[in-house]
Amino acid sequence: MIALGLDIGSVAAKGVLLNGDDIRTAVASTGWNPRDAGEKLVAGFLAASGIERADISIVATGYGRVSYKGADKTVTEISCHAKGVAYLLPGTDTIIDVGGQDSKVMRINERGRVTEFAMNDKCAAGTGRFLQVTAAALGLDLQRLSDEEDARAETAISSMCAVFAESEIIGLLAAGEPKGAIIAGLHRSVGKRVAAMARRLGVGEKVAFTGGVALNRGIRRTLAEELGRPVFVPELCQFAGALGAALLALE
Repeated sequence: MIALGLDIGSVAAKGVLLNGDDIRTAVASTGWNPRDAGEKLVAGFLAASGIERADISIVATGYGRVSYKGADKTVTEISCHAKGVAYLLPGTDTIIDVGGQDSKVMRINERGRVTEFAMNDKCAAGTGRFLQVTAAALGLDLQRLSDEEDARAETAISSMCAVFAESEIIGLLAAGEPKGAIIAGLHRSVGKRVAAMARRLGVGEKVAFTGGVALNRGIRRTLAEELGRPVFVPELCQFAGALGAALLALE
């Protein structure tokens, strides 16, 4: 069987195609229409692999899974992330996933099943959206935050509200605070926020960090420091949910 997992998030749509031992990935901007993003990914996979839609089983997950009508089944992102991380990093018992609009912490058992979870989806604090807004206030692309950070100095950021933090950053820049120190402070504030949510749920022995924000080295560093233990980032950290969906499609 050929399986395709789609994780249609609020910012990016990710896809993983499993065909025997071959694993292919693709990502596209979700934009304003999650359905179109899903259809674009599927069309791209079919064209690149030369297979027909009838030959594959599709499971969709993520914020846009309901909008996309081409899936054979839809599954919550909580279950899909657990399945994907258990495959990528066997032995993981705690997953921290930070996406564009929400952040999640999951405890999983040895079979990759969720035993407990907590989610922040009501506030931009501790999400990619918070970083996006603050990066714009600094005049930087989101992808450059890690490169511009000065981890030797941190300027404390007191506001976790994206709107107030933007104003605070503008004030700090006007006062002559170095950008690198402000960025380090931003990373620290996000790390603290996410770590606090993880501690409320309970942190296990092996922690995996997934989602687009896991690509940010500064967040990885501060999260590990706040938790007081290593934080492992799988190679396909952005695709953990899509991979889990594909694995569930195989089943």
